[in-house]
Amino acid sequence: MKIIQLFGISAFASLAFLGSCKPKGTETAVSGDAAEKVYVAPGKYDEVYNFVSGGFNGQMNVYGLPSGRLLKVVPIFSVNPENGYGYSEETKPMLETSHGFIPWDDQHHLELSQTNGEQDGRWIFANANNTPRVARVNLKTFRTEEIIELPNSAGNHSSPFITENTEYVVAGTRFAVPTDDMNGDVPINSFKENFKGVISFIGVNKETGDMNLSFQIEAPGVNFDLSHAGKGKSHGWFFFSCYNSEQANTLLEVNASQNDKDFIMAVNWKKAEEYLKAGKGRKVKTQYAHNKFDESTQTATSKMEQEVTVLSAKELKDICYFMPTPKSPHGCDVDPTGEYIVGSGKLAALIPVHSFTKMLKAIENKEFAGEYDGIPILKYESTLYGEVQKPGLGPLHTEFDGKGNAYTSFFVSSEVVKWDIKTLKVLDRQPTFYSVGHLMVVGGDTKKPYGKYLVAYNKITKDRFLPTGPELTQSAQLYDISGDKMKLLLDFPTFGEPHYAQAVPASLIKDNQVKFYNIADNKHPYATKGEAESKVVRQGNKVHVYMTSIRSHFAPDNIEGIKVGDEVYFHVTNLEQDWDVPHGFAIKGNQNAELLIMPGETCTLKWVPKKPGMWPMYCTDFCSALHQEMQGYVRVSPAGSNVPLTYSLNNKADNAKSPVKTAVTK
Repeated sequence: MKIIQLFGISAFASLAFLGSCKPKGTETAVSGDAAEKVYVAPGKYDEVYNFVSGGFNGQMNVYGLPSGRLLKVVPIFSVNPENGYGYSEETKPMLETSHGFIPWDDQHHLELSQTNGEQDGRWIFANANNTPRVARVNLKTFRTEEIIELPNSAGNHSSPFITENTEYVVAGTRFAVPTDDMNGDVPINSFKENFKGVISFIGVNKETGDMNLSFQIEAPGVNFDLSHAGKGKSHGWFFFSCYNSEQANTLLEVNASQNDKDFIMAVNWKKAEEYLKAGKGRKVKTQYAHNKFDESTQTATSKMEQEVTVLSAKELKDICYFMPTPKSPHGCDVDPTGEYIVGSGKLAALIPVHSFTKMLKAIENKEFAGEYDGIPILKYESTLYGEVQKPGLGPLHTEFDGKGNAYTSFFVSSEVVKWDIKTLKVLDRQPTFYSVGHLMVVGGDTKKPYGKYLVAYNKITKDRFLPTGPELTQSAQLYDISGDKMKLLLDFPTFGEPHYAQAVPASLIKDNQVKFYNIADNKHPYATKGEAESKVVRQGNKVHVYMTSIRSHFAPDNIEGIKVGDEVYFHVTNLEQDWDVPHGFAIKGNQNAELLIMPGETCTLKWVPKKPGMWPMYCTDFCSALHQEMQGYVRVSPAGSNVPLTYSLNNKADNAKSPVKTAVTK
């Protein structure tokens, strides 16, 4: 049935923008004690870490709650000029893919690791939407440690959601495409014959966090949107929302909105494991990058994997089932008990809630309404627990507070609605400013939510902050949900476009931080563990500078004999053994970037001088009262020059302990 024609859909979606005109009374939407509840006194810590996706900037942003203070930008899928990620020789491999080096991607969703369905504060996983990848960030260092590319995939949107013991990180394809072992050079209008959706299961080592692409499931060519794992009684299952059951390949805003219902796909991953063990998958030859950062050498490596095992949902009939869900479902969320699966049709005016118990019974009794490309379709009435009636317009995402309440964001009607999971009754609603997308309750997708705070991540900012030209900051809004009614406490700007977010009590993370790297444990091949070890080595046209930095000088700080055409590698080791004392390094005219080196760490900057001259270098991070004195010079001579390659520190004539030294030539 055609539910909405072209004009109708556009008008429906545009209601948000009509609503973005500033309504009356928005300035007084906060209660009188809001300031007191978000004030964190100088010297005090926030109560909660809030990890927010950076969207199109490819990074992850870390805020403190309830203050909304930005604590850190963690680079994951994009180069970062703040700390040299993706610029230093050590971190360049992290951004390698089967398509080569990609300096900028689109980061949408985050998921904290869990043990027994509860947050454990060890790692956070992130997805790259454009070139499909999943990353793992270590929460002891707040550094990206591993990135794995996903073959047979395009548009990695329904990821990186995890099972309740972090057995797997799961990812689903937004764009159906021909798989890598098929000919992709086919007519686009052969979509129904040649295009497939693929679900990836990435195994996670429970001790180290190391990831491995365990297997994939080939599914019908629909658009997989979002997902969440079962928990408790539904542990062993995964649920994916999907739209475009029409399998349209053009003007999807109309042609993918024709069917009254699309699906939530339920995946029995325990059963899939059995088939994998029984050798039921096919080996697909492909290529995908697997990048790891080694903490001991402070260096990343990139390996190209060659094969993945793919299970067919069409052939293995009992691993996937479709649950009909109204009107292009977007969010797919599972309550803390694991019993209720909430689908949010973004064009719907109700919220369907499926029952896991009823789903199992329907499968057992074969209560099927037919098949879709070989996948059994369960009857809607057979899996439905109930519908939340008249909750708002355009439901997107739902989180839980652990007290029997659910909170759903509504993009079109621009509000957050609180409802009772058991009775399906609406309990409260609060406006957002404006057009909320994702929302987040602290621990709200786990078995034991922390609750207390909810943050709405809004798509439209308009009048909330001082204007900054055509591009305005993105916006988050903090609500107190500890009482019966939600209370708006705070607006705070976000960096990039926030999509999904996670939050965890600070106590799970703050006391486990690495404060500096032990210089004795530094196994970087170019580490210089003391000034006496600093040196310069020429190997043909490559010059390696083994350099140290400590308050407030480099060693060496004078280098002569570099020639035009040389490739100079500054391997800078920060000798400091104290918290929060990084040093920077920059040299004039370098076309790459700068460095920021943590205490005990070694980083490498490549420099290719283009012309003769005198090139100053200096520390870019204010490190001491004599920071401005932390500088030096590099003399560059023409190609073919006979100027000897020498280096020194404190090369005054009366200083016999620090003479000018001649470089080693190999």
